Amino acid sequence: MISWKDEYKIGVETIDNQHKKLFEIANTAYELLKNDTYIDKYDRIVQILEELKEYTKFHFKSEEEYMESIGYKRLLSQKVAHNDFIDKIYSINLSEIDENQDEYILEILDFIVNWISVHILESDMLITKA
Repeated sequence: MISWKDEYKIGVETIDNQHKKLFEIANTAYELLKNDTYIDKYDRIVQILEELKEYTKFHFKSEEEYMESIGYKRLLSQKVAHNDFIDKIYSINLSEIDENQDEYILEILDFIVNWISVHILESDMLITKA
């Protein structure tokens, strides 16, 4: 389970709340991984991926609009990172998920956790220090 901590706050309430939603999506994936009652998790994995796709598009747009409104100098590099994240999510081959479902859930979790630790804690923290 991935827990929200104050150290993840960048100090912009709207963005912090949106980041919390990413934690919720990661925890949904974690709960699915740990759930042994489902023999076939494919549909649930696809739902998590779809939620992640839609939510990140919303979040990144919101975050980029905020950065633009404050004249953030690293906006372009943030946009590149955001686009890379979206490209990675969209590049997942759904037909491959069915063969090893738990492995894909772990990949999703790993991807989100790495994003949280690298992007939020390093890149996003710079937004409020500008």
